[in-house]
Amino acid sequence: MATGTEPPATDPRPRGGGVHTPTRAAIRAPHLRTDRWWLAPAATAAGLLAFVVYSTWRAFANADYYAAPYVSPFYSPCLAENCEPMRGGPNWELFGGWWGISPAIVILVFPLGFRLTCYYYRKAYYRGFWASPPACAVAEPHKKYTGETRFPLVLQNLHRYFFYAALLVALILSYDTVLAFRDEHYAWGHMGLGTLVFLANIVLIWAYTLSCHSCRHIVGGKLKHFSRHPLRYRMWRLVGRLNARHMQLAWASLVSVGVADLYVYLVASGVFDDPRFF
Repeated sequence: MATGTEPPATDPRPRGGGVHTPTRAAIRAPHLRTDRWWLAPAATAAGLLAFVVYSTWRAFANADYYAAPYVSPFYSPCLAENCEPMRGGPNWELFGGWWGISPAIVILVFPLGFRLTCYYYRKAYYRGFWASPPACAVAEPHKKYTGETRFPLVLQNLHRYFFYAALLVALILSYDTVLAFRDEHYAWGHMGLGTLVFLANIVLIWAYTLSCHSCRHIVGGKLKHFSRHPLRYRMWRLVGRLNARHMQLAWASLVSVGVADLYVYLVASGVFDDPRFF
């Protein structure tokens, strides 16, 4: 009995414009959706592209990234000798004087690697840029599907290792946030508007990092009996609640780290002085 999914014997299966295999429904149209399904991937692509353009400009600018006591999260820690001296700040001159370009290029590899291989960001840029697929119930505009089994997508498996690097970066940014409780003369016990910006950023950075699927697996993975590991079970449930908001935390932390860098840039370039509360 026909089910309505078998192609007629005289009607060849459509070619091009989507992945068509014998196991898929024989629908000639690329999709049957009538809503504005393209808005979500278009907005995602626009948001990610805007951040890529901004972060690339700031990373290669190599200027206006330090205004005591604030250091841009794009340039922390500073691993080259060509960094601006930051009193008590993260000056780790591991690369010596041979590194001539912007020191931000050294450190940004790790947080960018973590975000690029993140499960949510994979979905975001797969849909937004590669249309793989662009939306639910919309076929891919590709003739075949190989998943993440070939280069370069096979490198997505490095996500669990980038997670450990992201933890280290989050710890360093936490240190920078503590230093933000100084004034421009490095005296402790002060708080400015930049301090609040840094506090909001580090909270979102930690929330996003800990909501990672790899973190959830590390905390509660490979356990057959949660009842025998009550502490890990509680931690797993906490990370699970964060994981349910992984998408929102990914975008919020992406915006916050950009805002933190922009704030330091505006203060360092003399656009305005950092308002002090006490």
